[in-house]
Amino acid sequence: MFVRALTGEHRGTSELVALADPNPVRIAVHNDRLDRPVPAYPAGAFAEMIERERVDVVIVCTVDRYHDEYIVAALEAGCDVLTEKPMTIDAQRCARILDAVARTGRRVQVTFNYRYNPLHEAVKRILASGEIGEVGSVHFEWLLDVRHGADYFRRWHRDKADSGGLLVHKAGHHFDLVNWWLDDDPTSVYADGRLFFYGTAGAGHGAGKFAIDMGDPDLAALYGEAAVRADGYRRDQDVFAPGVTIEDDLAVMVRYARGATLTYHLTAYAPWEGYRIAFNGSRGRLELDVTETDHVSAEAADSLKGHREPGTASLRLRRFFGAPVEVPVEGYRREGHGGADVRMLAQLLDPDAPPDPLGRSADAAAGARALLVGLAANESIITGRPVRTAELKAGIVNA
Repeated sequence: MFVRALTGEHRGTSELVALADPNPVRIAVHNDRLDRPVPAYPAGAFAEMIERERVDVVIVCTVDRYHDEYIVAALEAGCDVLTEKPMTIDAQRCARILDAVARTGRRVQVTFNYRYNPLHEAVKRILASGEIGEVGSVHFEWLLDVRHGADYFRRWHRDKADSGGLLVHKAGHHFDLVNWWLDDDPTSVYADGRLFFYGTAGAGHGAGKFAIDMGDPDLAALYGEAAVRADGYRRDQDVFAPGVTIEDDLAVMVRYARGATLTYHLTAYAPWEGYRIAFNGSRGRLELDVTETDHVSAEAADSLKGHREPGTASLRLRRFFGAPVEVPVEGYRREGHGGADVRMLAQLLDPDAPPDPLGRSADAAAGARALLVGLAANESIITGRPVRTAELKAGIVNA
């Protein structure tokens, strides 16, 4: 996504100057797609790349557990950073990043692209306007279907040591949205979860139905046998094989500083993909229902003998003693995370982008705040008790 943006639509304001990756095959694939290949560096020469290529901004897209290494090195070299979510996967790594931001005065932005979805922007405006009054509770259900959801269990994400689990890697998006929508701080978290469908528990479901087609040209180029020989990483692990250490069914309850509660559920094995969110307020209720198709091509659905849900979205305002009102939303699209990716790139890759009154760009503090919910939830699953976020903040300075 970033390579296409930097060498295409946004080449007038930003320039791709180099690539670094531990796998030379993947670098070669990306460079082969460019009209003008850029210098390529092994990951171990990251600092050399920054200096030699006079890098201004580093974009971090590596495995989550390594984010802090490259973020901190970039900040200390005088660069700003755009990083994929999550910003990192534990309190200690988060503290390193926040300390480096404070020491260097450089900037970290976390690519929480869902803030830029027109539907989510509309929710932000409605809540801020007071249409439903003070928010008392939020109910949030996120469904990953068995085509997209399975992908987290065949890739490196399946090991919690790499990804922090779905409450950090995936739900971090959602916790950030609620933090941003409510403009409030989470104070306590209780969670429960288990590995129900994937891993050895689900070995009877039929692995063949869940296998990824490595004959796809992009996957074959980036993760085929040549790439495997270079670093040993296999993109197409069996989702029902041993070694899965993350959960696939998760329930979370969060209390916020001003009193609102969030009840959240993530299911990674649903028959359709999308989400339902409801805000209950002192003057009414706001409901958002979305069926997504981003990750389900017609070909993929056919190959899995599945059903491709049509993309739908509904934003509904229900005031007390009044008829429900459908809220029209301009700019929503059925791809690119609802049109969010295009809007986010326009904001982040243009140094002269106009001011953003909605505050959609997420800084390191916002990245830490979303991480805080996921880490507290993971701790709660282990201990079986609610976790006060203040207990974790001791390890996340300035969060």
